[in-house]
Amino acid sequence: MANIFRDNLLTGKVAFLTGGGSGITLRIAERYASHGTHVMLIGRRQEKLEAAVAGIRGAGGSADSCAADVRDYDALQQAFKKTNELWGQIDLIVCGAAGNFPAPVLGMSANAFKSVIDIDLLGTFNTCRGGYEYLRKPGASILSISATHAFTPIPLQAHVCAGKAGVDMLSKVLAVEWGPSGVRVNVITPGPVDDTEGMRRLAPTEEARANASAKVPLRRFASKDEIADLALFLSSDAAAYITGSIVVCDGGQSLSGHSLGLA
Repeated sequence: MANIFRDNLLTGKVAFLTGGGSGITLRIAERYASHGTHVMLIGRRQEKLEAAVAGIRGAGGSADSCAADVRDYDALQQAFKKTNELWGQIDLIVCGAAGNFPAPVLGMSANAFKSVIDIDLLGTFNTCRGGYEYLRKPGASILSISATHAFTPIPLQAHVCAGKAGVDMLSKVLAVEWGPSGVRVNVITPGPVDDTEGMRRLAPTEEARANASAKVPLRRFASKDEIADLALFLSSDAAAYITGSIVVCDGGQSLSGHSLGLA
């Protein structure tokens, strides 16, 4: 049986992570790299990617980057090709690119709504569809980073709610369609995560942080490390029979009847 606590849990594996230049996805990349994985970071800002790669390499990990927009299928294809040429077949994909801004439906243009749907939902489709031919089959694992928006209506977040709900259902369909080839597809749904851009916007003051924490049964935010540890488990042989799952990691916040929306 796999021991998730041993060192080098993912030795020699290859991971492709969108939104990998910062936040939760970067912490997942760092955790993968610390367990022996080659990580390819995908994002739109090359300078941010280069800093992230330098950090991973400085800690002794194997990393590279490719600037690409997840809305651009052809650009992603080039990034997958580069990854394959560097390290071979891809074992792990993390769809972590996301967009957000607070706006009521009547204060949002069609293009504004579309921009978030294109990043979150179309970007996830592009990454999964474009990456399939490069995946190691059987044995590959795909993770998408969703949000409790997928099942909780939150004012000023209609675009995100719609996009994340689509990501969840897309992932379930892929789990059914790609299961016979040995590809697992799962979703991580974080609640409030400390030291992220989202929480800095949502709870910019100590008073706001206290009010937000009070809505979580565990009375605190998650750390990025806790989300990365969950990703490590779901990507490992310890989770070899888990696919099509929406794994909520929110400290019980979604059970409390409260949302941490921007209204």
